[in-house]
Amino acid sequence: MRAYILPTGNEILEGIVLDLDAPELMRQIVAAWPDAEVTRVSPIVDEEDRIFQKICSVAETAPDLIVLIGGSGGGHRFSSTLGKDFTHTALVRYLDEYCAREIYGKNGHMWSKLVCGRKGNTLVINVPGPFEEAKAAMQACLKGMLEDAGVEEISKAMAQAVFEKYPSGAARLGE
Repeated sequence: MRAYILPTGNEILEGIVLDLDAPELMRQIVAAWPDAEVTRVSPIVDEEDRIFQKICSVAETAPDLIVLIGGSGGGHRFSSTLGKDFTHTALVRYLDEYCAREIYGKNGHMWSKLVCGRKGNTLVINVPGPFEEAKAAMQACLKGMLEDAGVEEISKAMAQAVFEKYPSGAARLGE
């Protein structure tokens, strides 16, 4: 197993927010595959083209898994006062096959879009930035991978795991 973790976001890049997610996701991957080679890439700015280019660059090594952290929101689509997130649009642009699920609610973001897909033999996912949500999404993804589930099943399990981190009645899960 060879995996890359790509944190996204200006707040991570500028050191305003400490990246606690990447070490946890690395821990989970190594727990599932003790011989895994996991690389955390330097944080990427919230710009669709830069995220897309980084995914393409990392994918050249033909890893088994690429995980992007953060950028699942896209609040700027709802209000100009909210941050810009482009991870999901870069992923949709990159992937040959994908499934996406949306969560609408109030848990740090108004809307979150999780993408799970494949390009060749590489599984590519994004997880939200909040620690508990990232942790839950990764657990669901790894469980699906270990069970040899398809993109659709992994996507659904990830979205359900994140949705369960929202307070009761504070969100709805889209298809």
